[in-house]
Amino acid sequence: MSARTAGGEVSVIEIRRMTIEDYDQVYLLWKKIKGFAIRSLDDSREGVERFLVRNPDTSVVAVEEEKIVGAILCGHDGRRGCFYHVCVDPEYRMQGVGTQMVVFAMNALKKEKISKVSLIAFTANDIGNAFWRRIGWTQREDLNYYDFVLNRDNIEAFNQ
Repeated sequence: MSARTAGGEVSVIEIRRMTIEDYDQVYLLWKKIKGFAIRSLDDSREGVERFLVRNPDTSVVAVEEEKIVGAILCGHDGRRGCFYHVCVDPEYRMQGVGTQMVVFAMNALKKEKISKVSLIAFTANDIGNAFWRRIGWTQREDLNYYDFVLNRDNIEAFNQ
């Protein structure tokens, strides 16, 4: 796919499977996104590697000339897929990068015979929520989302 950079040039964006070798750049991308939540254990190199070992073919990155400009952690439990940490560098938004990553991840889930995908978006994430509505996802009104923390050392911090 191609995208237009902030300077107006057209560049080629490769959408491909994420590997642990991508971690450093993905982490830098996460840190760049305002309001993005990063957990100390789950989002560490070791936590992401554990996730990728369990889900080797479903997570995705968008790459322009060796620079990661988008990422999705995507996994499944054998029944339902789930997207985590969907993000696109602000300079590359509104150019189809997010949509192409979502299609890549959903196709990977289909290959593993997964029929349904879910995600969680913070209610204050106006850009993200608008994106999901625009590409045809349905906001559930019939469910409550619950958490139970098993490890209090897994500290969540939000980018300012």
